[in-house]
Formats: sequence, structure tokens, C-alpha cells
Amino acid sequence: MVFFIVQLAPGGPLEQRIMQLQQAAAAEGGGGDVFGTTEIPPEAIEELKRFYGFDKPIYLRYLIWLGVYPRETDYQYLRPGKPKPVGEGVRLMVVKENGQYKLVNADDPSQPVEGWYIGKERERFGETVVEIYRKEFSGILTGNFGKSFVYQEPVLNLIKERIRISLQFGLIALILSYVICTYLGIQKALEHGTPFDLVTSILVFIGYSIPGWALGAVMLILFGGGSFWDVFPLGGFQSPDYESLSFFEKIWDRAYHAILPTLSYTISSFATLTVLMKNSLLENLSQDYIRTAFAKGLSEKRVIWLHALRNSVIPIAANIGFIIGVFVTGSYFIELVFNIDGFGKLSFEAILTRDYPIVFSFAVIAVLIKLFGAIFSDMVLAMVDPRIRFQ
Repeated sequence: MVFFIVQLAPGGPLEQRIMQLQQAAAAEGGGGDVFGTTEIPPEAIEELKRFYGFDKPIYLRYLIWLGVYPRETDYQYLRPGKPKPVGEGVRLMVVKENGQYKLVNADDPSQPVEGWYIGKERERFGETVVEIYRKEFSGILTGNFGKSFVYQEPVLNLIKERIRISLQFGLIALILSYVICTYLGIQKALEHGTPFDLVTSILVFIGYSIPGWALGAVMLILFGGGSFWDVFPLGGFQSPDYESLSFFEKIWDRAYHAILPTLSYTISSFATLTVLMKNSLLENLSQDYIRTAFAKGLSEKRVIWLHALRNSVIPIAANIGFIIGVFVTGSYFIELVFNIDGFGKLSFEAILTRDYPIVFSFAVIAVLIKLFGAIFSDMVLAMVDPRIRFQ
């Protein structure tokens, strides 16, 4: 569904590129229509369609993207009767026999030509040429995420570079959220109705009402050398001279740059996890088995931390997969605010520039992470809930 919606949406990379070429040609030549644009040759339009993958019907594009339909690659243009090197020391030539074109080995016509196919006859720059190409099954299902239109690099390489940065911030934020919120929720349940409970509830709900990216912008103004204190860096995830630092200096440099982004990541999940932990523990403390444990003479610490707590973390364990998906895939706006070249920022910029290979790859990876998170939640739930067992 995402593939078809994005492909059919107006203002795609083909339209943007054509507009850029028209405006550039008009600016250089001083001609064009009233909008300052000029006509692009049909040959150039065909090349652009092929480059962006719009030379095929949309259903074929989808099958090619999946990798279940052969993709045409390594296009070459041959003039009939003129040999041309095509790599690996091979020269091919197109000849016309009985009104049809035939592809032959220019050095040894008796040797069969394998792996090359004849395409259409075209007019290019005033001469007749015949296109030839190779075929390969290459798509998402074969592990090929395509090549970025903007960066002109394999998408998988870009993702490998960026996702480790998002993982660093996401996993730190995940661990801090669960450790702090679990402990805070327990203390709020044990001191329910006290001033401590009231004050912390106000603070966590204020934090919940503030978007992480907005808090990040405010903290940069306050502590990033804006209008107040110059305490933390303005952005990035490491200093420019990071490579020249010692091992421990590198650790401190990363931690120093991670403080404000990590706070922005975790602030929105504080209220949810804290209140969930508190309410769950309060509910379990009112159960009959807790009263029975106290009646048997067990200490308060043992009853709360061993019996009540194990059943109270079940709702949090069931939610861990979803939170992992949010943290790992990154937050677009937080990474933009702090100028962190993470996976979220890469995907957000790809949407703006209509870099379809990155957009589709992000959708696939996000779905896979959510599926993994759901499975991981089930596994954690089976570990903490004695009523659930995998057979």
C-alpha cells in the first residue's frame, strides 16, 4: 500500500528533476515560456524515466522492487553494424536480419551472446541506435534495497552508517526509561496520596505534554550557548576532533553529546511507564494473595519486591516491543533539532526529497522492527508471567 501511494503521489523525483532541468536551461539560454522553463528533449525524458524507474507500469515496478520480476540493468546503446565494448573484453554488435535486429559477438559472430537482451530502437541525438541490457532478479526479497537517488550510494550502506547512531541513542533512552520509570512508579505506589506522589505526577505529566523535539529546542536555547548558558554542544553526536581523542576521551565525548538528545528521547515515555507501573502495583497490592503473604508473616520488602512486583511488571513487559520500535528507528524531529545524522533524519529527508529507495527501505525496516518487537514482547511476557509458557 505504501509503495502504490508514494509512486502515485504527484511531485515525485521525476517531476522535480524535469523542473530543475527546465529552469536551468532557461536560466542559461535566456529563453523559455512565461514561467521561465524550456522544453526537455524526449530522449532526455526517456532517460530520466528509466533512471527513476518510471519506464514500467506501476504493477511491474512493484514486482521489480520486491525482486520477483527481472530488473533491466547495464543499458548500452549500439549503432547498427558498429561494434562496441561492453566490458570483460567483449565487443558486441547489432545487425539487422530479415527486418529484425540480432545481437552478435563482434570478434566471433559464431559465438553465442549470453546475458544480453535487445531492447527498443531509438533516435538519440540525430542517429538511430538500438538499446541492449542485462537482466537480474534484484529487490527487497534478495537483500538489495536499491540505490539512493540523492546520495548515489546503495541504500543498505547508508542505513548501516546511520542506524548505529540511532541505536546508540535509542537503546540508552530505552534503558534509562525502564530503570527510572519502574523505580519511580514503585515509589509512587508505595507513597500513594503523599506530597511526593502529587509532585512527581505533576512533573511527569508536564513532561508528557511536551513533545521531545520541542523540549530539545528549548534545552538547546538554554544550555547550548543560545541566549543563556553554554554548557552543552549545539548538536551532533561527536566532536570534530573525535578521531584524535583517546579511548576514554571518546567515551566522554559521546556521553557529553548524548545528554540533551537522550533527555528529549525519554521525556515522553516517562508518564506512560511511570503511571502504568504505579497503577499495576497498586492493583496487585490489593489482591488476596498479598494479604495472605502478609498474614503468613513475610516481611514487607519480600512481599512487595518478590511477589507483587513480578506480577506488576507484566503490563510494562507487554509494551516493551512497541517502545523498542520507536527508539530504534529513531525520532525524525529530535535528530533534526540536534543535527544528528541518524536513521530517522535520513528517512525524513528522503521523504522531502522524494528519495524513494530510502523511503521504501525505511518502511520495510520499521515494519520488521515492529514485528520483532512484538515477538520480543511475547518472549519477555512469558518470562515474567508464570501463567504463560511456550510449548
